[in-house]
Amino acid sequence: MIKPTKPVPALEVPTVGGGTWKLADQKPETFTLIEFYRGYHCPRCKVHLLDLDHKVARFKERGCEVIAISMDNAERAQKSKNEWGISSLTLGYGLTENKAREWGLYISKPIQSKEPGNFSEPGMFLVKPDGTLYSAVINSTPFHRQHFADVMEAIDMIRARDYPPRGDV
Repeated sequence: MIKPTKPVPALEVPTVGGGTWKLADQKPETFTLIEFYRGYHCPRCKVHLLDLDHKVARFKERGCEVIAISMDNAERAQKSKNEWGISSLTLGYGLTENKAREWGLYISKPIQSKEPGNFSEPGMFLVKPDGTLYSAVINSTPFHRQHFADVMEAIDMIRARDYPPRGDV
């Protein structure tokens, strides 16, 4: 399990539209927000990522870099971007099951024909510029996820109060 104040695992994924995103290359003022999502098959992910897509600029105003990553292949990730109308959010794909497990994500097997092979359940991580974990929210289902407006409010409070990470013992 990754603990706050400890280094997070290395992370490198290809992105829709080309290129490779590397966590080690990120130089945010405050945090890198990594949203792991279930994939193209998930209607709840569509709603959730559209909300995040509409808030990318507001996160950037707070000094945050933002990416959403799935275990989908390139074709499914491209469909997510095109069919869901994602315009501002960087989508990474090709997360391996081993890497998902390193991050502490739950893994599910398909129960419907539209679901691919094993895929990760959602998780949201705030990673500090030094590569250590500030906070994590990990879900075992597609439901009851954090609201990104609440995450922005939390970042504002963290910055205003220099609030330390919790859960580090």
